[in-house]
Parts: sequence; structure tokens; C-alpha cells
Amino acid sequence: MTPEEVDAFARSLPGCKRKGTVEHPAWYVDDRLVARLVDPGELVVRAGFEERERMVAEHPETFGVPPRYERHLKVQALLSGDAAALRAAIRGAWELQRR
Repeated sequence: MTPEEVDAFARSLPGCKRKGTVEHPAWYVDDRLVARLVDPGELVVRAGFEERERMVAEHPETFGVPPRYERHLKVQALLSGDAAALRAAIRGAWELQRR
């Protein structure tokens, strides 16, 4: 996926709004983070611990948990990875933040 595709998909989810900066856009639901572009090839996405472990196990080329995310409800997502898995992660984060 490209950053532009991430933007279009995230903003297609009801109530999901773009914030952040031009260089580091982020998408929120009611001021709760869904995802943020870390650099042109990487997102940080909200995910519960169990969901995060499942994503990493099923799509290790797409998701990872760097040490800085270990204690947080976040997962690293590489835009060069599986586009369907990336969309599912963004949708999952959107659902998590709507609760």
C-alpha cells in the first residue's frame, strides 16, 4: 500500500479523521489513535495484545513488534507487506477505538 491508499482507506471508515502533519499523518476516531505514518514505508497501528500476536504470526513480512511497542497496544506495519492484512489491521484498530 502507499501512504495515499492508507489515507483513502482509513478516511473511508465512518468517523475516522485525518490529523497529524503532512509528513506524519495520523487517523483518529474520537481523538483516539487508529494509525500513524511513521515514515513513507511504515505505520504504527493500534492493536490488542492477542490480536497483535496473531497478526505477527500470520503475516511476519507485514507486522512486527519493535521493543518500543512491546508494552503498548501498537503494532508496526510495513506498507510493502500484504495489503489485505494492512487494511484488516486498520479496520481492527478503528473497531477497537470505537468501543
